[in-house]
Amino acid sequence: MSALPRNVSSSTDLHDVRWLRSSYSTGANNCVETGSPRSGPPAGLLAVRDSKDPAGPALLFSPGSWADFLAALH
Repeated sequence: MSALPRNVSSSTDLHDVRWLRSSYSTGANNCVETGSPRSGPPAGLLAVRDSKDPAGPALLFSPGSWADFLAALH
């Protein structure tokens, strides 16, 4: 079994992703966006990218890892 990818060099390589940002975000584009690829090898993972660089890299997290990260912020 091969390891899951941890990142992609350009978030434009992820197809069929609807990127979302927090409703608390201002129009200054200083936040992160998240999306769930629905096809391809990263399907089922959560992608995270910098809103200031939408064509830049994206990090990929398993749903459990992302939930643990969010829980640690509280």
